[in-house]
Amino acid sequence: MVPVTVNPPAITAYPDALHGVEREIAAENRRIIIHLDMDSFYASVEVQRRPDLAGKPVVIGADPKQGKGRGVVSTCSYEARAFGIRSAMPISQAFVLCPHAIFLPPDFPAYTQASVAVMGILRSYGFLMEQVSIDEAFLDVSPVGNFPDAQARAEEIRAAIRNRLGLSCSIGIAPSMAVAKIASDFKKPNGLTVVPPAALQAFLDPLPVRKIPGVGKKAEALLLEMGIRTVGDLLGHDVQDLIGRFGRSAIALHQLACGNDDREIVDSHDVKSISRETTFDMDTDDPEVIISTLDLLASSVCDTLAEEQLRFKTLTLKIRYPGFITRNKSRSLSHYSRDPATVRSLVRILFREVYDGRKIRLIGIRLSSFEKTDALQATLCL
Repeated sequence: MVPVTVNPPAITAYPDALHGVEREIAAENRRIIIHLDMDSFYASVEVQRRPDLAGKPVVIGADPKQGKGRGVVSTCSYEARAFGIRSAMPISQAFVLCPHAIFLPPDFPAYTQASVAVMGILRSYGFLMEQVSIDEAFLDVSPVGNFPDAQARAEEIRAAIRNRLGLSCSIGIAPSMAVAKIASDFKKPNGLTVVPPAALQAFLDPLPVRKIPGVGKKAEALLLEMGIRTVGDLLGHDVQDLIGRFGRSAIALHQLACGNDDREIVDSHDVKSISRETTFDMDTDDPEVIISTLDLLASSVCDTLAEEQLRFKTLTLKIRYPGFITRNKSRSLSHYSRDPATVRSLVRILFREVYDGRKIRLIGIRLSSFEKTDALQATLCL
């Protein structure tokens, strides 16, 4: 069975003759995972609020200052992406690529409100759910019993989000979290890709190796030097040779090429942490770009704190360098806080302590150790 890609108005369904086979497969492998990823989320929220922006290149991020701005792109519409603009790109470069784009400052309270509405729709279906960022989540829909019924449920979810909120999303359905995430990105925007167990390798093998989670530009370049261009190439390559180039992380890489991912979805109804991270379009060591990005991430996590009526005690800074090298640094306060200035200050302190001067591929912030506040406490105590 081949993967099914749906991108309305053309809807592709499973042939009736295959339903019996699919149910037999489902009986052996009950894991059916949905990954939902909102399409160009921040920009889409802006377009939903301002319909006159529809069809135009919209860039959310720092002020470009006629090409002299020092911040970064937070996100952009698909029309802007057609000009080569990408998330985490220096805003000055975005302006050069598309000077006639509409540049807007981020409105994190609006995005957080839209996110709460989206996640509320997902939770209403009653499946085990893990929200992994402001605009994406996993659902374990194994109880539906088979992939055709999971596809039907995914169609319901997409329609609910579109009809109630005026926003679009892309969904991947697969036997594991990693493959579901790859599938949700397979046909963006507004796509639905179904990868049942029998089609797992047929779906993965032709994909560029860069599609594997964790493979960045530098790792991709090394793999290309080794003659590895596709996931299938990686799967057929000698594991010991891969370990010699990438260390023990090559084992996990090889497992993902097989579609193997045993991670379980963790119920996120009770917030355990709030995190935001971004991958730079090009590895950077520009301190102004890095600090500007950290400030954007800090504003986003603080808006979620306020929305959830929480105060935090522990902050973790995450830095990923080229070559899968990741560093984390945490610091706990002596008291609970939801003060944005405290978050920004603590982030900068941790950055100075852990940053070693190399170019950065990914950077992120995570808040944890929460205390719930009621509305009165939220207004009186920071």
